[in-house]
Amino acid sequence: MELREREVDPPDAGQVTVETLFSGISSGTELLAYRGEIPPETVLDESIGALPGTFGYPFAYGYSCVGLAGDELVFAFHPHQDVFTAPADSLIRLPAVDPRTATLFPLVETALQVTLDAAPGYGDTVVVLGLGVLGTLTALLLERTGARTVCAEPVPWRRRIAASLGLRTVPPEELAEVIQRDTGGAGARTVVDATGNPDAPGAALALLAHEGTLLIASWLGTKDATLPLGRHFHRRRLTIRSTQVSTIPAALSAGWTVERRRREAAALLGELPLEPLATHTFPAERAADAFAALDRGEEGLMHAALSYGPRYT
Repeated sequence: MELREREVDPPDAGQVTVETLFSGISSGTELLAYRGEIPPETVLDESIGALPGTFGYPFAYGYSCVGLAGDELVFAFHPHQDVFTAPADSLIRLPAVDPRTATLFPLVETALQVTLDAAPGYGDTVVVLGLGVLGTLTALLLERTGARTVCAEPVPWRRRIAASLGLRTVPPEELAEVIQRDTGGAGARTVVDATGNPDAPGAALALLAHEGTLLIASWLGTKDATLPLGRHFHRRRLTIRSTQVSTIPAALSAGWTVERRRREAAALLGELPLEPLATHTFPAERAADAFAALDRGEEGLMHAALSYGPRYT
């Protein structure tokens, strides 16, 4: 990890200059990139113009900048950078929200897409595995649909944060018994895996009801998962699907667009309890410390962001 200086050209027609206030660090994809756990030939992101090239080192990365375009608070899918130019129509205008918590926008949008893909019925039992920021936000949004969520997480302090937000949490070793009891032995309609653990999907299949669905929200990078496609999978007619935010699935395309989803996610910034999740802020010059803290799983660290300049801290 190192900081580099670069020239920023004046904005062309249709572009604006953004002065970054904060940029959020993803503990999913971005941490995989930091650890070298993404194949280097993989394209950074075809859907984000500010992320050309591949994951072959060195590369600039990040996709959660909140800053000022003139006097307007905006969000940009752009690598960590204190000042940059961007097409005006690529920026997301934000409501009157705290700019630090607004760096959670990509995670809110992803959680919204996971919820749409889960599509629970009212009163359905839905299991969420992993209470990082994505899992916690997904569980909160699932609860809004009328689903009954049960969240499993091995780390006690993560369970405490989620419980303080009104979520029902259990250690993973107690989950099967809870689902058995809650569903009368039928199993959960849907399990959402947000753990990033390659062992989690295989274990999750036993929790599903007949014709239930396992939604994989985690990107495992170079790690492989082993799936037991025997009794639980075959006889119960189970489905394993990925859920991902880069596109809108065909089944939802009649009513949803990326633009609509982003408008809804921006509105949710003012509705969801984000402050307990925005736990750590590092000056940009200490970016290496921020990534190292995420990498070692520092206690209490749910989400890290970088701040830019004394006027923004």
